[in-house]
Amino acid sequence: MNRLNFRAFRSSVLGAIVMAVLLFTSAGTIDYWQGWLFMAVFVGDTTAITVYLAIKNPKLLERRMSAGPTAEKEPVQKILMFFAMAGFIGLLVFPGFDHRFGWSPVPAYISLAADALILVSFFLVFIVLKVNTYAASTIQIAEGQKVISTGPYALVRHPMYAGAFPLLIGMPLALGSWWGLFVLILFVPALIWRLLDEEKFLQKNLAGYADYCRKVRYRLLPFVW
Repeated sequence: MNRLNFRAFRSSVLGAIVMAVLLFTSAGTIDYWQGWLFMAVFVGDTTAITVYLAIKNPKLLERRMSAGPTAEKEPVQKILMFFAMAGFIGLLVFPGFDHRFGWSPVPAYISLAADALILVSFFLVFIVLKVNTYAASTIQIAEGQKVISTGPYALVRHPMYAGAFPLLIGMPLALGSWWGLFVLILFVPALIWRLLDEEKFLQKNLAGYADYCRKVRYRLLPFVW
């Protein structure tokens, strides 16, 4: 196992452990089938994508591993990623407390449908990663980077964000919490602001991106925005 693969493996294991601790500690029990199923879906999907990138595109895997507030170079993005990270933690912890205290239980079929929605979300992200080898987790311009305008990028300018939204909506429902959806009030504005700031950065620093924006009008959802 080379150093990059070891780092990816270690990051995946530590990430799964932290998620499990946050989720089951807030729930106050391990008798939480929604939590176990969600963890299986989430960890299974992220592991599959990591293995694929390790085999097919190690450079992209390395770009994807550099993430979070400390990895960002722009001060605004550091702040936005802090709120995004806090929102993701909230999407784990709040449903856990909801399960513990029974605030807003979700029917089992809704939780199962939400897990299916999460699978769809990861599939959409996978498609984006196959098309765009420059899809780093931080906002940057890689050496030799070009504008990607094929595949999902021919429909919307930010298909990675569009693909992630089903995951965000599905998480609290998969974990059995209606009220967990309110955490999106913190998460979504940070992502939208990040998206808009990213566009300004790319228009300024990536040749041809301004023309691409004029060609592809919609950011997230065709015919809407």
